[in-house]
Amino acid sequence: MMKTWNKRTKAVHAGARRSQYNELSEAIYLTQGFVYETAEDAEARFIKSGEDEFIYARYGNPTVAMFEDRIAALEGAEDGFATASGMAAVNAALMSMLRAGDHVVSARALFGSCLYILEEVLTRFGVEVTFVDGTDLAAWEAAIRPDTKAVFFESISNPTLEVIDIKAVSTLAHAVGAIVIVDNVFATPVFSDAVGQGADVVVYSTTKHIDGQGRALGGVILGTKEFIRGTVEPYLKHTGGAMSPFTAWIMLKGLETMDLRVRAQTASALLIATALEADGILQNVIYPGLASHPQYDLTKAQMGLGGTVLSIDTGSQAAAFKLLNALDIITISNNLGDAKSIATHPATTTHQRLSDDVKAMLGITPGLIRLSVGLEDTDDLIADLRGAVAAQ
Repeated sequence: MMKTWNKRTKAVHAGARRSQYNELSEAIYLTQGFVYETAEDAEARFIKSGEDEFIYARYGNPTVAMFEDRIAALEGAEDGFATASGMAAVNAALMSMLRAGDHVVSARALFGSCLYILEEVLTRFGVEVTFVDGTDLAAWEAAIRPDTKAVFFESISNPTLEVIDIKAVSTLAHAVGAIVIVDNVFATPVFSDAVGQGADVVVYSTTKHIDGQGRALGGVILGTKEFIRGTVEPYLKHTGGAMSPFTAWIMLKGLETMDLRVRAQTASALLIATALEADGILQNVIYPGLASHPQYDLTKAQMGLGGTVLSIDTGSQAAAFKLLNALDIITISNNLGDAKSIATHPATTTHQRLSDDVKAMLGITPGLIRLSVGLEDTDDLIADLRGAVAAQ
């Protein structure tokens, strides 16, 4: 019956497990271990665990399993493995499947920590990585080789908001048998159809819209049961990147309201972007839901709406800092997807380790500010931004 449910229903009910007490809210199983009736039972469980049989919290836990099942159902994936953070999920999705000599093609516009894993960690262990302009399908086609093992990209890049054609890149990758791994944070599970569009593996930082209230770090890897249990689980259960039961409970509670929050934030983001663009004072307003965005048509086809994040360019670092310091409601921080609106200066924070040449190539200008729109009144946010712009 669950297969016929819409996303909002799945986000509230999918994967529920009730104890003998028939509790309404999901139970938090704060235990690191599990007991067995006999030594023979222990032996049998280590050989092959049943669906609701657990060994150790690093391997799995009932509360964590509820979250994994729910987010997998929401995404349209067969299975999932929850991790301690979004970067733990990105790292495990790549490291669990790659060996020395493998080849990966990646979009070059990525979050700074994702770039670090691809540029520093994978290459240190003998993996060859080729970077391309993610919006250029000809570049993907030229870079993908018969021996390419995986492709990796953010469906909407951080912080310049380039939108990658999931279906087209997946078609090119699958032609040589490569696995498609998509970091889908900016698209959110609300607007995502990444699996239906060809992605084999979808990664989320659940810290963002899934919790969405600044409470806990988390991540999740979604894919086929074979990939999750045969490739990802052995890597994570031995390297220790599993999500805690209490965090999983927070994420379950976050999923219940995520659709309402994300849709409200997205509606507000479009109104803010439209107002700032119409003012004509800023050097640039970047938002996938604006008709002026280079991938506007792709955004409409792939997501339907433009998401909760926009970026603005003030022209210089001095102007950006002056605007940031003049904000009253919007908070300066480096998270996104939160109930509170957040402004970030990527060039000096999240992407500060990159050279000036790389920042310029990626479009991370000194004046660029990333705005994650929260749940405050839209008119108040527009007034806050206009006041800060006027103060430059």
